[in-house]
Amino acid sequence: MATSIDSAAANDAPKPRKPQMFDYSRPEGFGTGKAVVNLGNSGLLRGAVHVVKNGAGDNNLHIHTGMDGFYMVLKGECTFYGPEDEILGVFGINQGITMPHGNAYWFSSTGEDELELLQVVGWDGQIEDKRVDLNPPKGDVAPEKSDKFDARVR
Repeated sequence: MATSIDSAAANDAPKPRKPQMFDYSRPEGFGTGKAVVNLGNSGLLRGAVHVVKNGAGDNNLHIHTGMDGFYMVLKGECTFYGPEDEILGVFGINQGITMPHGNAYWFSSTGEDELELLQVVGWDGQIEDKRVDLNPPKGDVAPEKSDKFDARVR
């Protein structure tokens, strides 16, 4: 009888991670230009919501060498830029962009409301992922300076 997973292969495979549940709510009172709310991570896939104050954001041009990203606006408006500030798109609620690895980009909250941006990223295990900053980070919105929150249910 055929099964969906070969039992011999399953015995050799690493144990899968347990499913992660989350309960997202917008963080209040964060002190920097951006907060990142972790929704979960499978090792190959990560979900997060970026909450970006007006005029702030991932405001330096950068590349991810091995990470593909999917971005969808939940609230507000977001403008994605490429090299030399070329506008790749201006996105409102339920709109967004898929960003394959190796593309240079940055984004900013450009609407009247603060931005809530769903980010889903995935990695190719055969490609080393590094973030390569092409311009220096500005202000308090660099990735290492963003406020971090966790929406995972434990």
